[in-house]
Amino acid sequence: MMALVLHPVLSAFLLALWLLLNQSLSPGHLLLGSVIAVAGGLSISTLEMPNARLRKPFAIVRLAFVVLLDIVRSNIAVARIILAPAPPAKSGFVKIPLELRNHYGLATLACIITSTPGTVWVSFDSAKGLLLIHVLDLVEEATWIQLIKTRYERALMEIFE
Repeated sequence: MMALVLHPVLSAFLLALWLLLNQSLSPGHLLLGSVIAVAGGLSISTLEMPNARLRKPFAIVRLAFVVLLDIVRSNIAVARIILAPAPPAKSGFVKIPLELRNHYGLATLACIITSTPGTVWVSFDSAKGLLLIHVLDLVEEATWIQLIKTRYERALMEIFE
């Protein structure tokens, strides 16, 4: 039986989620939720994800604090753009050359950029290492490149590479 449950934490989470969504502890929902939980654990094992090595755990806390601050600042800036009767903001695309190649680091950077209002991750060219983002208020392209590279990329490389 344990050979079927390759990822017990994920399977338990899926079962709990199923039961919460259905708001029932009936035998039918327990059985169906268990089947879904086991199937989810088996399917995730086929992905063969590479192991992540976190080099400096304290850097994670520091990066999380920086991201939280940036999200608050960005929310305020976007609210000003939307609510202020000033001239409309100039939006545009910015190409950012990245040195970061770690898949987990890139995924984390994507989460940071898309969770910050006013910016959207558009694409990443892994062959050239070019990140393309859309910015709601594009004042100066060099400022955005420096911001992404110094505030986020450097910290993510410190954590993952």
